[in-house]
Amino acid sequence: MKSSRFKYAISTLNKTNPRSHYPQILTRLTHTGPSDPIPITSTVSSPDGVSAIDAGSSLRKPISLWPGMYHSPVTNALWQARSIIFENPHAAGGLNNNNNDDSSVTSKPPSLSRTTILYPFSSDYILREQYRNPWNSIRVGKLLEDLDALAGTISFKHCFNHPSMAESLLLVTASVDKMVIKRPILVDSDLKIVGAVTWVGRSSMEIQLEVLQSTEETSDHQDSQALVANFTFVGRDSKTGKSATLNQITPETEKEKLLWKEADERNKLWKEKRQQQKKEFDNIKETERLNALLAEGRVFIDMPALADRDSILIQDTCLQNSLVCMPQQRNTHGRIFGGFLMRRAFELAFATAYAFAGSAPVFLEADHVDFLKPVDVGNFLRFKSCVLFTELENPEEPLINIEVVAHVTRPELRTAEVSNKFYFTFTTNSDGTTNSKIRSVVPATEEEARRVIERIDAEKC
Repeated sequence: MKSSRFKYAISTLNKTNPRSHYPQILTRLTHTGPSDPIPITSTVSSPDGVSAIDAGSSLRKPISLWPGMYHSPVTNALWQARSIIFENPHAAGGLNNNNNDDSSVTSKPPSLSRTTILYPFSSDYILREQYRNPWNSIRVGKLLEDLDALAGTISFKHCFNHPSMAESLLLVTASVDKMVIKRPILVDSDLKIVGAVTWVGRSSMEIQLEVLQSTEETSDHQDSQALVANFTFVGRDSKTGKSATLNQITPETEKEKLLWKEADERNKLWKEKRQQQKKEFDNIKETERLNALLAEGRVFIDMPALADRDSILIQDTCLQNSLVCMPQQRNTHGRIFGGFLMRRAFELAFATAYAFAGSAPVFLEADHVDFLKPVDVGNFLRFKSCVLFTELENPEEPLINIEVVAHVTRPELRTAEVSNKFYFTFTTNSDGTTNSKIRSVVPATEEEARRVIERIDAEKC
């Protein structure tokens, strides 16, 4: 009986023509008529259109494009979309072959960079299995990976005016704003990611991505919005390493103008916040907060028999893993793909929360991420995670805040530098399946206490 079901599944899959799933990425910006579409270009229609990058198409296509670059179901299609910019610049709508001055900049509307990725989970079994976790839900780490890949492609489309810029301009992920899950993301319903450039400074730019999933309960765009992510990219001169001037943005619609204003205010607030953080621990009040946090930790260290049984030291919640960064994990600039780092960090954070809570945790949000140092091929990378603090005011929905720090380690030089810090918040299922009680977490050192205060203040902001 088992054998017959297996043969039926294989025959069903074989009935699908693999070539029918090749990416059909159509452009809004070409001058060709409806009867003469360019089958594959680097741009797609607006969110309301039907044309989008098919996330499942690359699963059935030999990987021959951009050899060695990082591949996932989505990045395969995105690498191909990028290549068309140079193979067919007129179709891309944003490149100018006649202008080879790398220093020249222009202004572009958000529509030139707007891109959509479609995940046909309801009908594509192979794609669905790539994103399914053991609890029949979405693999959030892979989704974060795809968000970074799409943001990179959008920044690429906005900034590159001619092919020669590929050798002179580097685009690097600088940070990711807080991402909050607004509604559960299902793995058996079609999913769509829509993104475009929303704001540009002199050498930095912000890209907003929306994860949309329509169900029977959703009635409009806002209801189907499951997650919003804002990525900040910076431009660097590949020869000097200094900041590079980027194409400006010309908002056209009222929504685009509003998004530009919000992004501009967000960037100003973030700069002010970073300046305030430098002065945070210079007053007596902060010293009192440190001592209050360390009081219980000192009991654990000095008198463990008298320590609170409902608490645990931060150092006793830690997990870590290590890897050597391989060439297959690099991006177009030869550095390790930021989405790969985000996925590895999330999966370690998930495991840390799982071991701490005693049941599969539920992801709620990822806080602001700063990419402090690039990671290169061959680097020895160590991820260290811990439960930084818990919030237990609501017993039905306790909050578990996980910190993951990525270190670039050089054994030959006996050095280690922080490349990234990630902060994730989880909760537990409210269906009563959690057997263990969620404990408070206390710091044992002043350095740990400072990290806790910094994160609590960031959460309040």
